[in-house]
Amino acid sequence: MQDILERAARIRLVIFDVDGVLTDGSLFLGDDGQEYKSFNSRDGHGMVLLQESGVSIGIITGRTSEVVRLRMESLGIVHLFQGCREKLPAYEGLKRALGLVDADVAYVGDDLVDLPIMRRVGLAIAVADAHDLVRGHAHLCTRAAGGRGAAREVCELIMQAQGTWARLVGELG
Repeated sequence: MQDILERAARIRLVIFDVDGVLTDGSLFLGDDGQEYKSFNSRDGHGMVLLQESGVSIGIITGRTSEVVRLRMESLGIVHLFQGCREKLPAYEGLKRALGLVDADVAYVGDDLVDLPIMRRVGLAIAVADAHDLVRGHAHLCTRAAGGRGAAREVCELIMQAQGTWARLVGELG
């Protein structure tokens, strides 16, 4: 666990996948073709707190969805990349734009498409219900499943490792 905390203390950017990480992976489609997703409000609050602590958040997802754009906008997340069949180019571009190196970045994923980035970052995290191969390549696996508190768990871990959690909780309490 000490290695994980040392890695987490260095993180300046956390990138999340959406389907299976910020949601439980379910896709709800209406008769009109409209897509619906369910997001965990505690995950969202953790993401807001993490940004307030000084850590940036990025989203890289293979699908394109207006509901994702709206949710990320409501959380103040500006680094949103949708429709990325291959996620590595978006990762490299974001990292370069922010002046970061791989060790400064954490990535949270759940499926095979996430592996190219997970193999590079300083802190690779798999949600509890991720594919076995993804969990095998992660530095850390969350206790919570995707869409069920995994993002909040990641945010709190990073803030605790960086010493910002107690201050933020004190300001809220």
